[in-house]
Amino acid sequence: MIEKMKMLHIVASASGKEEMLQDLRDMGLLHLAEKQSASRELNEEFQMLSKASNVLKEYADPKAKEKKAGVLSDSEFEKMYRGVRDAIEKKESLNQAIGAANTELDRISAWGDFSPEEVKALKNEGFDLHFYRMGSKEFQDAVNDENIRLIRLAPVDKMDTVAVFGTLPPEIPATEFMLPEHSASELKKQIEDGRKAIAECDETLKAASIYEASFDDQMVKLQNRMNFSAAGNTAQSDEDFVWISGYIPEADMDKFKAAAAEKSLAWAVEDVSEEDEHIPTKVKYNKVSRLIKPVFDILGILPGYREQDISLWFFLFFTLFFAMIIGDGGYGVLILLGTIALHVKQKKITNVTFLLYVLSIATVIWGALTGTWFGMESAMKVPILKAMVFPSIATYPEYFGLTANDSQNAIMKFSFSIGAVQMALGSILAIKKKMPAKDLSWVADAGWTIAVIAMYLLALNLVIHEDIDLKPVFTLIGIAFVLVVLFGGMSPDKSFGDGLKAGLGGAFTQFLNTISCFGNVMSYIRLFAVGMAGVAISQSFNGIAAGMHGPMMIVGVVVVLVGHALNIVMCFLSVVVHGVRLNVLEFSGQAGLEWTGIPYEPFKKVN
Repeated sequence: MIEKMKMLHIVASASGKEEMLQDLRDMGLLHLAEKQSASRELNEEFQMLSKASNVLKEYADPKAKEKKAGVLSDSEFEKMYRGVRDAIEKKESLNQAIGAANTELDRISAWGDFSPEEVKALKNEGFDLHFYRMGSKEFQDAVNDENIRLIRLAPVDKMDTVAVFGTLPPEIPATEFMLPEHSASELKKQIEDGRKAIAECDETLKAASIYEASFDDQMVKLQNRMNFSAAGNTAQSDEDFVWISGYIPEADMDKFKAAAAEKSLAWAVEDVSEEDEHIPTKVKYNKVSRLIKPVFDILGILPGYREQDISLWFFLFFTLFFAMIIGDGGYGVLILLGTIALHVKQKKITNVTFLLYVLSIATVIWGALTGTWFGMESAMKVPILKAMVFPSIATYPEYFGLTANDSQNAIMKFSFSIGAVQMALGSILAIKKKMPAKDLSWVADAGWTIAVIAMYLLALNLVIHEDIDLKPVFTLIGIAFVLVVLFGGMSPDKSFGDGLKAGLGGAFTQFLNTISCFGNVMSYIRLFAVGMAGVAISQSFNGIAAGMHGPMMIVGVVVVLVGHALNIVMCFLSVVVHGVRLNVLEFSGQAGLEWTGIPYEPFKKVN
């Protein structure tokens, strides 16, 4: 359920700004409206601290947990941090200097090791020497020119090289060599010294890497300072008063009122505006739907404030999709064992571990129903495993007197049925939301429900070749199209006539959407296809290993282990690509969700 929000305004005297902000932060209920950024100084300080922390992680020894230091005091940390920052800056400067020295060394190395100072001394004595590289023809032209005084030098990069008193005339093309500031030997010495200095910086950073907890502690403190600064910049004021506005869940109003009375805060509350597009979303999960929250967090999706909460349906369908795509009871057992190990390590059950328990058990159940255990046909020779199989969707149907075509058709029909149910449910949820708001576009959603059913029947006829009379099917599609066109443009803020005009104006688009509806129903066949692909890969690796005998059996074991590990990874990727897509796009599209939510992030102290 998406919690209802209120717009809250708090007012205090101009001199009481800091106290007001501290009180609001202690409450931790107000999501600031039009939140401003923290001061530039704090942002820069946070970036530097974050950079230092990330750099030190590269020097940390993950195996030496016992060497991790405790949290330093602010003064102790400041002293240590100053050394870390100096080391990082010095190392960056040294790396740049070494890079420049290497570039210069590459440029001059072909000219040999000479002293630029000696050449400059000759210039001071009146010998204005310039050095050039040129082709053989240009060299002969320079030699034959009586006005050019030159000294031939050793070739550089297989080109003629000369030292010229003065400069060459423009008509003789050549590349002038610019004298370096330092000789090749001096540059090499600079590079060597720089690398030694970098090694010293590395030692400093390695020694500081044990203070990871202190950096985390300081980043939390700095984050709180930034949040307070941002709140201060968000608050508006005049000579006498300061005020700030934000959103608060209606369910928390009583808690706020009690705290405001204790703090003597002046406030006013009102309903959020219908035109407000920045209202944050706070989802109140129940014991079941909260299990899908980790998936939402990973995907970074959240329903908008005025959208529906479909988390429970998302969770139920996602669990089924996960089981069908992984498809193997043996893999489900491995995931279950991994979840148990994670549970033991964490010593508590979290939403993530609970979700993994549900997903792994669902996978084991689906694998048992299809008779799929690591892709091994021999599993059907085990009576208890064979007894758990639902024959019509069996991976090895020949053990139950059925053909492979019978089994495949049954699973495809099941996939299409899931798709029709989920998409029709999405339309029904849209109808449920629109009817109380007197939004006549709910009739168009009813049309989409009819279209989904018709497209489902059409898919069964075209793909599985079920004997279905198509005349009623196309009649239903026609009725659905008319309803969608006539009522698709309706909305509470439009008259019936304006809504009708809007719907007729988008008739062609709705025609394309009707065709797309068939594609959406068909897309659920991926549940069958991806699941079958996983089984086929398992069988292939098993077959390769089965052909290895004698000493090669060791190789066969490696093939099986690596092959199944790779297949599990590919199955997980398929869940992300296909299982999530069906929920986020096909289902959500029918329910009218665009996942435009702004997370509810109240102004509070971060711990």
